[in-house]
Amino acid sequence: MAFDVYDDYEQGERVQQWLRKNGVSIAVGVALGLVLIFGWQQWKSHRAGHEQAAASEYSALQAAVAQNRATDIDMRTETLMKDYSDTAWSVFAAGERAQRNVMAGQLDKAAGDIEWAKAHASDDTLKTLASLRDAQLKFAQGKAQDTLAALDAMSGKAFVSVAEELRGDALVKLGRQDDARKAYQAAIAAMGDSAPQRGVVQTKLDDLAVAGKQGA
Repeated sequence: MAFDVYDDYEQGERVQQWLRKNGVSIAVGVALGLVLIFGWQQWKSHRAGHEQAAASEYSALQAAVAQNRATDIDMRTETLMKDYSDTAWSVFAAGERAQRNVMAGQLDKAAGDIEWAKAHASDDTLKTLASLRDAQLKFAQGKAQDTLAALDAMSGKAFVSVAEELRGDALVKLGRQDDARKAYQAAIAAMGDSAPQRGVVQTKLDDLAVAGKQGA
């Protein structure tokens, strides 16, 4: 028992010595840990609020687009790209502005928007979307072969139906009817039965069949 008491006493002394030597470090470590935990919670709260604000701004942008309010569209797009560039909503906004610029024939501006979207895309889905916009721009510029190259460079499996339809369009431009048919079929296969674009792609496929019969 004496040995037990001595061992307990000796261990206690060693613990006290260790605490005297390292007590400040422990206190600092505990304090730092608490600060980090609190800071992490604060950061998550800030991030959630930031994302929510970006989502609200994007929703307002969509309302402006629906009502064709040009000034409001420009203002909200700029706000998203300036103040919320670290969110997916800004990439969506830049890509949609690129589409509008393509429709307006302002291809240089569209190219700038697409490059911005590619630079700020933070995950595979967003990167795939930005690459798809790039392929769409190249097709609008009449660069069918470059369109195919851009589509081939896309990573991920998102937007398959849109990408394959665009591939079919580019292949038609290049006179590759059989390959275009396969691309349109792949686009339809990737769509749901009620997809609005399904009928459009089917029409393109049917047109190829008619053209094939006429050329036979």
